[in-house]
Amino acid sequence: MRWSLLAALSASPLVLSALAAFAAAPSSDPVRISGPVTHENLTVFFIHGTSAPGKAPLTLEEALAKRAVEVRETGNVNQLEIENSGNEPVFIQAGDIVKGGQQDRTLMVSLLLPPKSGRIPIASFCVEQGRWSARGKEDVKTFASSSGHVPSRDMKIAMQAPPKAADPVTNTAASPSQRGGYAAPRAGDDTSKKQRAVWDGVTRLQKNLADKVGAPVAAPESASSLQLALENKKLVTEQKSYVEALRKAGEASDDVIGYVFAINGQISSGDVYPSNALFRKMWAKLLNAGATEAIGHRNDTPAAPAPTTEAVNGFLAGAEQGVKDERPLTAGLRQETREGEKAYLFETAGAKGFVHRNYLAK
Repeated sequence: MRWSLLAALSASPLVLSALAAFAAAPSSDPVRISGPVTHENLTVFFIHGTSAPGKAPLTLEEALAKRAVEVRETGNVNQLEIENSGNEPVFIQAGDIVKGGQQDRTLMVSLLLPPKSGRIPIASFCVEQGRWSARGKEDVKTFASSSGHVPSRDMKIAMQAPPKAADPVTNTAASPSQRGGYAAPRAGDDTSKKQRAVWDGVTRLQKNLADKVGAPVAAPESASSLQLALENKKLVTEQKSYVEALRKAGEASDDVIGYVFAINGQISSGDVYPSNALFRKMWAKLLNAGATEAIGHRNDTPAAPAPTTEAVNGFLAGAEQGVKDERPLTAGLRQETREGEKAYLFETAGAKGFVHRNYLAK
């Protein structure tokens, strides 16, 4: 079964001339869906297509480990500052979790940071309610790592879905009132509603995971931290069987540029990248997140067959044909949201093509 994206898949996310090595001319070649591959209640379909040539950018996880990128506190829960001081572009995916600072955060939008980017604001949501001070020996002003990713479709929709009223979106924020250095979301505004939804999502996810693994996953040092919950040893052990069963299937072909997950027989989410090289860099992290979400929903419903390839095609195409909403980001990028009847598409793109596409079932 073949399906053609409404926008060319092989264009590159070039934002500055320094990123030209990652560019590719648009292609009208169709893409192919393969699969399904299933382990327990998690099913994966793979999206095959033309891959942009050139070296893939660093991921945020890699860049933080190399200290090529610094993510800093600003005093505002919902806005951080990021700077790429290195010589390579850095890819950030919406839903990446940064650990440390005054509270662990998840980043709201996908971006491609050019080398020597300077300081750039980036929207965030807290995934650790209550803490506003150093945790152990962590630096209270910066974030040291980004190994985790938000393992919840509902939380991603809460973060990214267009506001019902016109509100600032990603990389701008009003000067907050300070309360001992803490800038809370304003009551009643869209960011505040989204933040409350994210906090509720973290609480619900921790409860579901604890029920499924048979033990609490909340960490004693910070019971509200999503990242510390994801590091829970019993949960990590449960994840391993999913990862060992499914990871190699995503690495078997050099034309895989994306995937779609289904949980309990229902399509949940998908991601598409400009190149196989970037997909491979993100695959393990996203598979861990998918496994975690599947564990949280294990045995929620009677066993169901995997979706058909036709259903996956319909999910992707339905999102792309949805109502369009577009807004500027930073570094010459824009975010386009399409809301279909049954799914969302969130795309970050630049002048010469897309950086990342995220599909979420409603």
